[in-house]
Amino acid sequence: MTLPRLSRLLSCAAMALGLSAWVQAQTIHPGLWEFKHEMRQPGQPGQPDLTAQMAQMRAQMASLPPEARKIMEQQLAGMGMGMGEQGALRLCIRPEEAAQEPIREGHKEGDCTYTQVTRSGNTWRGRMVCADPPSQGEFTTTLHNPTHFATTAVLKSSELGRIDVKTDARRVSADCGALAKAPRPPTVRP
Repeated sequence: MTLPRLSRLLSCAAMALGLSAWVQAQTIHPGLWEFKHEMRQPGQPGQPDLTAQMAQMRAQMASLPPEARKIMEQQLAGMGMGMGEQGALRLCIRPEEAAQEPIREGHKEGDCTYTQVTRSGNTWRGRMVCADPPSQGEFTTTLHNPTHFATTAVLKSSELGRIDVKTDARRVSADCGALAKAPRPPTVRP
């Protein structure tokens, strides 16, 4: 798998899982949030080593010349995202977004559609189906407090097999800085 294709998969996963922040829409604080992702492919003989590819991609990003890093940061900003430390993605959750209804059956984020969403206390569970790359799976999101939540998911892709994803999301600032005016990642409402 090429790094651009892996980057696209990571971007889809980030949008699908990172933006699950809106699951807790009425119980999180707005501001700048940082999403750290860990992706693993358990027992997938013949499949590329996703963990090694992610590490390689992070190393390449860290070693970019300042001009190239600035271009990458501008491209991410154009998608409403920023770069944090160690490959983390940053997103601005605006006050009006924090006040929106929780994620629900048929809710779409990017290329992913959420289904079978249920809530029990501070935990949400459901399924998601993503169009590009084609994948589907189950997720669980637990709200620890208004500035921290975690999501685990198991996605299945014909291209990569099973992918286990863990996302840890923390609010890093009430001020979104430059991302406050950045365009939003694509969201489609039912």
